[in-house]
Amino acid sequence: MANTKSAKKKTRVIERRTKINQHRRSMMRGYIRKVEEAIAGGDRNVALEALKAAEPQIMRASQKGIVHKKTASRKVSRLTQRIAKLATA
Repeated sequence: MANTKSAKKKTRVIERRTKINQHRRSMMRGYIRKVEEAIAGGDRNVALEALKAAEPQIMRASQKGIVHKKTASRKVSRLTQRIAKLATA
């Protein structure tokens, strides 16, 4: 339990930041889900549009510290590869 005034404030700040981070992470996952659903549907154009919307959200999440920079790049790269496979299939 926090005893000092600064420690009490820090716990309030942490709670507030946690909610913000959870919201951003949830938004990022939602955008990724839309891309994956488009890929599963087999529609390349819809998947490309969904990826165009998702990529900035994923990279912004990495800038904000929600996910690591390399994790974000890997997610975008793998989604791009899966969409590229739709063109050949």
